[in-house]
Amino acid sequence: MEAGKCLKMLREMRDVTFATVDAQSRADARIIDVMIVEDDKLYFVASRGKNFYRQLERTGEVAVCGMNSNYVTVRLRGKIKKMDPSWVDKVFEQNPNMHDMYPGKSRYVLDAFCVYAGEGELFDLSGTPLFRESFAFGGEEITPKGFVITDGCTECGICAQICPQQVIEAGSPYSIMQAHCLHCGYCQENCPSDAIERMG
Repeated sequence: MEAGKCLKMLREMRDVTFATVDAQSRADARIIDVMIVEDDKLYFVASRGKNFYRQLERTGEVAVCGMNSNYVTVRLRGKIKKMDPSWVDKVFEQNPNMHDMYPGKSRYVLDAFCVYAGEGELFDLSGTPLFRESFAFGGEEITPKGFVITDGCTECGICAQICPQQVIEAGSPYSIMQAHCLHCGYCQENCPSDAIERMG
């Protein structure tokens, strides 16, 4: 999956969830506008007075997730860097509605940040079977996810029978169609041979 395509989908969704971790290691989330996407990078702004800003500076990371009206989700976890002040003006040029929220020079209480590297996933629930595909950008690698059936498989067929999405195929060993798997783990919990392992 092209990372740029997924980042552009987040830009089209615009108002998406940005998650961080606070100083006490507690999860924190809020809705933030995706302001610019270009060259496989995602840009947003944060005001210096917010806890969000301090969390970004402390960790240098953010998680982003959004869903469009067709039930297609894009999520990513990425590394961030603060941009020079000229990027605030660029954000306002491409997002005219920002002038109402931060009129005049008040815009400069904002700093622009760039998600320059990360990995993520597109998860499409609009059809049957569901579809998922991972992506990475900025030199990051895709972390394997989900489950795999090992050579310990005795071909009993239980996993294929109980799979909620019916995406396990017979074979030696049986195999999971990764692009359509829910990652629920039901097959692993019910394998009598303990032949199904979690990836990653």
